[in-house]
Amino acid sequence: MLIQKSNDLEITSEDLLHQLMVKYGSELKRIAYLYVNDRVECEDIIQEVFITCYQNLANFRHEASYKTWLIRITINKCKDHRKRWSIKNLIYKPEIYSLNTSHSSENEYIQQQHSKEIIKQIASLSGKYKEVLILYYYQEMNMKEISNVLNISINTVKSRLLRGKEVLKRKLERSSQLE
Repeated sequence: MLIQKSNDLEITSEDLLHQLMVKYGSELKRIAYLYVNDRVECEDIIQEVFITCYQNLANFRHEASYKTWLIRITINKCKDHRKRWSIKNLIYKPEIYSLNTSHSSENEYIQQQHSKEIIKQIASLSGKYKEVLILYYYQEMNMKEISNVLNISINTVKSRLLRGKEVLKRKLERSSQLE
């Protein structure tokens, strides 16, 4: 199938899909992993995202960027995954963050452990806070972009971001007290 590009060039759906996979694949994997904390599930979700993308390329209305559209699909697939498997509390799996402590300085090791703890605690947040924090801090999206991706108002983004940071801070403080 041919898709009309804005500069009057035509590109096949397959070529466009390939370009989108190359350009956004890693970013979408990071988002999916932060939601599901499992490499295999993450890969499955990303495969579903690009299948959905391919199936709907002809219907894409260009109201948002491809990136925004793909992030929205990814988040929806992650939510579907959680519903499908009835996962209420995500379990942190550190497999993606393996450490090589023999070549790390003590400060680097401490920093890596702190980063792992932050990711673990973000994964334990409720979905509405987690998705805003992930998009804001890990995807470096601004509030308007987050608003578009999640289809919520900017004020809702602001309040979820503030509340999510407060909850995360309390979780991190409790975690550090247990150590």
